[in-house]
Amino acid sequence: MRKAKSPSELGFTHVDRQRLGRALKQVADARSFRRIQAVLMFAEGLPIPQIARMSGSSERAVYQWIAWYARDHQVDVLYERPRSGRPVVARRITDARIRREMAKNPDRLGYNSLEWTAPLLARHLNSLYNCTISAATLRRRMHAMALRWKRPRHAFTGKDPNRAQKKAQSSGN
Repeated sequence: MRKAKSPSELGFTHVDRQRLGRALKQVADARSFRRIQAVLMFAEGLPIPQIARMSGSSERAVYQWIAWYARDHQVDVLYERPRSGRPVVARRITDARIRREMAKNPDRLGYNSLEWTAPLLARHLNSLYNCTISAATLRRRMHAMALRWKRPRHAFTGKDPNRAQKKAQSSGN
């Protein structure tokens, strides 16, 4: 196993420690703070395993951050970059289209249901707009739209009027 290079072997000087210290005081987000702090601790001579434990990161991540900084000795490479995020699934199924279809009665559309369920609405939207959306994705999108609905109740709300007769028959007399 190859021995890790020391800060001086990577070209770290007191100027780097000052630069990293200034950046640490000005940083706003936690990820960037953790990266800058880890590189600063390395520049001050702390061992990588200890830095990884203190920062709550893996040793591999700490090595990566040090390599990024050591390449040009610029703090900017340690700042968190904006991410694109997860791509939108079924772009053709917009929020307005979901609302419009939810307002319709599924029974009148030929479905054997009086209320929409996520799987049923997803199947309806898939056939209507010819693009695939899963029930889980539909639930996530509806949650983001602040849409809520109760699941249909599959039990009688009142007592069965013939309950006494049914009980008398099953009593075994």
